Amino acid sequence: MDGSEFYSQEARPSSSVKRTYPDLRDHLANLEAKGLLRRVSRPIDKDSEIHPLVRWQYRGGIRPQDRKAWLFENPVNSHGKTYDIPVAIAALAANEGVYLTGLGVDEVGELGPKWAHAMNNRIDPVVVDEGPCQEVVRQGDELDAEGMGVDEIPVPISTPGFDNAPYSTCSHWFSVDLETGVQNIGNYRGQMKQRRKVGMFPCGLGQDIYVHWEKARAMGRSLPVALVLGGPPAVSYAAVQKMPYGIDELSVAGGLVGEPIRVVKCKTVPLVVPAEAEIVIEGYINTDFYEPEGPFGESHGYMHPRQLNPYMEVTAITRRSDAIFVGFISQVTPSESSMIKKLGYEPLFLNFLRNTLSIKSVTKVTMHEPLTNLRKLIVINFDKSRNESQVWRALHAASAFNQGVGKIIVAVDEDIDGNDAAAVMWAMSYRMKPHKDVEIIGHREKGHAPPFLGASDSRDVATHSDPADDSAMLVDATLKEPFPPISLPAKKYMERAREIWEELGLPELRPEAPWFGYSLGQWDEELEREAELAVQGRYFETGDKLEALRVPVEELGK
Repeated sequence: MDGSEFYSQEARPSSSVKRTYPDLRDHLANLEAKGLLRRVSRPIDKDSEIHPLVRWQYRGGIRPQDRKAWLFENPVNSHGKTYDIPVAIAALAANEGVYLTGLGVDEVGELGPKWAHAMNNRIDPVVVDEGPCQEVVRQGDELDAEGMGVDEIPVPISTPGFDNAPYSTCSHWFSVDLETGVQNIGNYRGQMKQRRKVGMFPCGLGQDIYVHWEKARAMGRSLPVALVLGGPPAVSYAAVQKMPYGIDELSVAGGLVGEPIRVVKCKTVPLVVPAEAEIVIEGYINTDFYEPEGPFGESHGYMHPRQLNPYMEVTAITRRSDAIFVGFISQVTPSESSMIKKLGYEPLFLNFLRNTLSIKSVTKVTMHEPLTNLRKLIVINFDKSRNESQVWRALHAASAFNQGVGKIIVAVDEDIDGNDAAAVMWAMSYRMKPHKDVEIIGHREKGHAPPFLGASDSRDVATHSDPADDSAMLVDATLKEPFPPISLPAKKYMERAREIWEELGLPELRPEAPWFGYSLGQWDEELEREAELAVQGRYFETGDKLEALRVPVEELGK
């Protein structure tokens, strides 16, 4: 089985398949032409400075319209090692303007029709003979050499002071259903554990790759995967969108750009990847063992504790000769990660309520972004034609549309801005009576959110869903038990980044609490030590330790 047989098109020479859709370079040029790209040419430490520096545009009182994409042209690590691969952060969704540029539309109102058209008019990719993503190929013993393997890639540390390694964030995992041959793309973090090993977090919220992993394990096979780090913007936008199982996101990306995405066969695994990808890590996910993975600062705003998860054994790394590493800035929201989801998910919710369910009085769906990260607070606007049954049908439908989404769902009139939390609270304070207008729904999944089972001693294991022991309700949200640290860089790194920010003459900062990470009790000396090793560039020591803690899957009764 090779990747080309997944598609109906015959493989054609690359010279006969031209593209007009933008690759990453085209996108960055478009951003720069619009004044949406900020270049930094001075050396910047990828392990302790890049993410804190970009973080300030989200925690420093910078207006959303003034946030920009960043291109770090001279990344170094804590040992002074230099890289020939620049680092792009917030290049896909720093703000609405960056996202709209990437999708080739002018107004937010065009996003819903754009996504609906792409979903309804999917275009399968076309396999070509060669592509720039394989201009440089690393295989075999070359991957084990000093400074090679994943160590050749300037993957930044997202939350220095807490993360125990660099993690890929704009990391598109390509996998295949070994029974149907249909590929899938999902965006999951990747822990750089060793030169030829990448940890992953594939579970929760119905991720397709976990289904693929379970099928491969049942067959007694490892799961072939390709981790794509950067590529045509349309592929990235499709990778983070919620699709029904069995839909190849490459075909949706083709629908977004109106032409087939060019793909090439991987060198060592039976998959195809975008020909214009920046970096591709090929390998197999082991189905015999789990290893501890994490902790990592997550978009729910806390450190996600260590968990037993699958991992990829790397067989090859290919890249463009002038590759650019692309990473999302995530963790505490607002962030690039939440913006890219907000602008993609809201049209899907609206289309579901208005068109699939024909609740025409619904005019807008807003997923609250700051701190809550979209999943927990949803606001639905209705016009004057609404009636009581429509309101309650929409509320119930929104609560069931996606796993772990909709802990608090509020119906409001058109005069309430769902993006203004104060306005929503105003409506709740004066336009509803709790004893008549509130319903608590049980048997729901908690989803991707704390509280968690433990920290470094956790035996929490990857699963595809959570127990149905949560609810949608109004809740006292004060801290009642120890939580993981706030997933922002530690104070000293943010303060250092602020010095660099001011040295660069960037706009005045107006810090917004929280602007640095701090422990809320669920942390220990071991994790503190791992985080310190990470910023010292010694994270392989942690990877070696975690390897010694691997656990056979069978031992856990899977």
